[in-house]
Amino acid sequence: MQSKEQIVASFDPNGPGIRGQLFGLPFSPENSELVLIPAPWDVTVSYHDGTSRGPQAILDASYQVDLFVKDIPDAWKLGVCMLSTSGEIFEENKLLRALAAQHISNVENGQRIPSDDPALRTINGACEKFNEHIRSEAQKYLNEGKIVALVGGDHSSPLGFIRALADVYDRFAVLQIDAHADLRNSYEGFPYSHASIMYNALKVPAVGKLIQVGIRDLCEEEANVMQRAMGRIITFYDHDMRSSMLSGKSWDNVCTEIIKHLPPLLYISVDIDGFDPKLCPNTGTPVPGGIEFHEFVYLLKKIVLSGRKVIGFDLSEVCPGNGDWDANVGARILYQLCNWTAVSHNKLVVR
Repeated sequence: MQSKEQIVASFDPNGPGIRGQLFGLPFSPENSELVLIPAPWDVTVSYHDGTSRGPQAILDASYQVDLFVKDIPDAWKLGVCMLSTSGEIFEENKLLRALAAQHISNVENGQRIPSDDPALRTINGACEKFNEHIRSEAQKYLNEGKIVALVGGDHSSPLGFIRALADVYDRFAVLQIDAHADLRNSYEGFPYSHASIMYNALKVPAVGKLIQVGIRDLCEEEANVMQRAMGRIITFYDHDMRSSMLSGKSWDNVCTEIIKHLPPLLYISVDIDGFDPKLCPNTGTPVPGGIEFHEFVYLLKKIVLSGRKVIGFDLSEVCPGNGDWDANVGARILYQLCNWTAVSHNKLVVR
């Protein structure tokens, strides 16, 4: 097997990439600095499904991403790869999704489902097993000294990864880019719903703070969780950010306010529906409003240049639909996340 240095010396970043490889780059888990775990999971989604196909769609679209980054000219030399998607998990997801869809239909038609319902027990047990699988995968590569990240799947997918990071880091914050608060105790009988990911993340003692950006869709229960959080949850609502910008405040000023609340170590959780829906029209629960691609990159760059360290990240809720636009955008968001995370680890240099 070639070393990372041998690959860098022989690969032409200006030519066509390698199909089937993330960003067309010829790296493997052994010679990569950053390893991405695919999470083909959307069992308990409450609206449109299909995000289980997100990791593969992003992988396929990433082949067309040009590798040069103006601020980080050597970005492609980092060494980054995505692990193979588990066919077994993908097939299990399909079976469980059918079971969950029937349960959701029953709930939405007014049926009262007892908490000990066999279907619910099966689904919730499988979701916890999936979380432990992701935790184990993440632990393996974290123990090897790799930077680790996750590609979903719906937004419930990263819980196991956050737990794995808590085994390594005593205290960190979660920066959540999202249209939704995701602070429900459970939803439709599913405690591991995508609508509950941040509620569950806050159960992890190492998560000291949650900073939410772009929120514009939530329920009263979630608003109450925010109010009771005693400063542990800081929310930047999309409406408030836009109102301040319409009255003269710059995006740079908004980013500065966000960064004030970030501790030295943070995990970034990106639900693509946090962006304007024109960038993700097929995502499971799109909401009008949201941040723009260049605004996200500006915030990410400003965070890293402020000296914060990104200990890990996820990109979730990318759904390919009938085309490749969502995956195309997702691949470019992913490339930025990989590069700036590496800069925060001093693996890449800004010029």
